[in-house]
Amino acid sequence: MAELLKNLYTKEYINSLSLLLSKNYSSFNSNNFINNVFDSSWQNLELKQRMRHINNCMYNHLPKDYEKAIFILKNTYNEILNKKDKSEALQNMIFQDYVEIYGLDNCDISINAMQTFTLSSTCEFAIRQYILKYEDKTMKQMLLWAKDSNEEIRRLASEGCRPRLPWAFALPIFKKDPSKVLEVLDILQDDTAMYVKKSVANNLNDISKDHEDIVIDIAKKWYGQNEHKNWIIKHACRTLLKQGNQEILTIFGYKQNKSIILDNFKMQDDVTMGENIEFSFNLSDEKNLGKLRIEYSIDFVRLNNKSNNKVFFIAQKEFNESSKTINKKHSFKLINTRKYYAGIHKINIIINGIIMHTQKFELKEKKNDKK
Repeated sequence: MAELLKNLYTKEYINSLSLLLSKNYSSFNSNNFINNVFDSSWQNLELKQRMRHINNCMYNHLPKDYEKAIFILKNTYNEILNKKDKSEALQNMIFQDYVEIYGLDNCDISINAMQTFTLSSTCEFAIRQYILKYEDKTMKQMLLWAKDSNEEIRRLASEGCRPRLPWAFALPIFKKDPSKVLEVLDILQDDTAMYVKKSVANNLNDISKDHEDIVIDIAKKWYGQNEHKNWIIKHACRTLLKQGNQEILTIFGYKQNKSIILDNFKMQDDVTMGENIEFSFNLSDEKNLGKLRIEYSIDFVRLNNKSNNKVFFIAQKEFNESSKTINKKHSFKLINTRKYYAGIHKINIIINGIIMHTQKFELKEKKNDKK
């Protein structure tokens, strides 16, 4: 069984942290700090709560003068970096969390600290508080970071201002008007570091959910210029592709082909939760099938007679044959991140953004499951 994320903060990590803090601040009481961290509430705290709890304990044992505390924390963090233990990247996010909690009234000191704390970790969550409070100043800093020689700092420039960053609060100002974000991405458009390219693409994908026209225009300008931009645009347009946006599909060469025939669709009538539903179909054309993006979507039953459609990828490539049989199976394995409901579901076969075939099937509960 996988280890729970909240258990990342081990006694070994806290002991090591305490020793380094003591080294950089002679008045730091290691024993009290460790006892405060592992108090009676510890076992009931989840990951984010433990991170905050550690920070509260650090705050109580460090100087109340924020600048002095950050000086100690930066020296401590630099010693952690010297260990070159990348496995501690998530644990080390306590440092950016300290800046997020206690530094909001000290913008310059905090932004300078985040430039350190993002190395071998990330400050993508903390920086968002500063965007909200000091939008112009923080975004000017993001433009400078976008030109930095270090890819982790360049990546922060993009990741920190994503309008819809997962596991973080959204930035309504940039959902409404992403122009300041686009200034940052414009600087990073030719960045060859994969860590940066992924962030730029994810940022554009966020923007596409509120301003698809902006991302379509960028795709038209960037796609075909070089392999780096091609990768970014393909990854950035994944939501638009799943939505069957015809402009984006055309940019990537997936044009409508009205002469393609989908037939011989086969699928069982029902499937039990925990098992797979298998389906197959044939695609044919008088000529070669050409460049196809093949997907399927399922209309999942939800509560109150509602449904939720989700698109799944099958294949995308140039088909040089005139006929192709596709075989696929979809798992209804019970997992914690998805709740299934018994009832009539619907599967749709999608070719280049167009639904070519729809068929119903029943999802049944296991006989021994409680209703």
